[in-house]
Amino acid sequence: MSETIASPTRRKVVVMTAGGLNPTVVIQHLATCGFDVEVILENPEAKGEITRRRARRLGWLNATGQLGTMIAARLLRRLADRRIADLLDRHGLQRELPQTIPIQPVTSINAPETAALVEELDPGAILLVSTRLMSARQLSAMPCPVINLHAGINPNYRGQMGGYWSLRENDADNFGATLHLVDTGTDTGGTLYEIRTRPERADFISTYPLLLTIASLDITRQSIEDALKGRLAPKTPQGPSALRFPPTLWSWIWCGLTRRIW
Repeated sequence: MSETIASPTRRKVVVMTAGGLNPTVVIQHLATCGFDVEVILENPEAKGEITRRRARRLGWLNATGQLGTMIAARLLRRLADRRIADLLDRHGLQRELPQTIPIQPVTSINAPETAALVEELDPGAILLVSTRLMSARQLSAMPCPVINLHAGINPNYRGQMGGYWSLRENDADNFGATLHLVDTGTDTGGTLYEIRTRPERADFISTYPLLLTIASLDITRQSIEDALKGRLAPKTPQGPSALRFPPTLWSWIWCGLTRRIW
């Protein structure tokens, strides 16, 4: 776990992301709150590489089925546009970043160029939103606390699709998000804050992440503020721990048809 405490005088925040609507919403919010935000934008991981990595862990049948769900969710985003527009309008959020926010493109958050860039920017806090995992070597080179916004309640909903899995496991009270310190595991670092909310009937697998991101904006701001003021107080997450992956296409369809959990 990163134990570095930021200097209270530094206000610069670096947000590392592979892009997308969810990090855009977070960056907007931090900028509106008065933080000096700079974005490091990495190239997204190729779907083929992600599938091969999952296949080594879970087998090709499961990995291919998970890829099918991700493709279906992407295709269904058009159906989610009305709900997404409603959420953005309700909270006064935009789909695009303000042009005043600097964006630095890199190949990966783990690349040597990224470490050099962070050293140059000298931030008081780093926030990961929708990135690949940060390597242990890169994490050790970071000069300040590294925080992750995770769309799930740790430790039972680590990994991906935490909101979906909480509903599928009849655990709707844990439909939520976690802000935590980054360590060398997958969503295993000390918990800073949690937030829980409820999906509406219009929500499904393509809107859960945005819903959770918006719900977590205040605790994201609070986590960054704590890091900048040197008052982080991480707690060890309690309860059963499980690493989650997207459901296979056939199990997602079955659960949707039989239990109305899409």
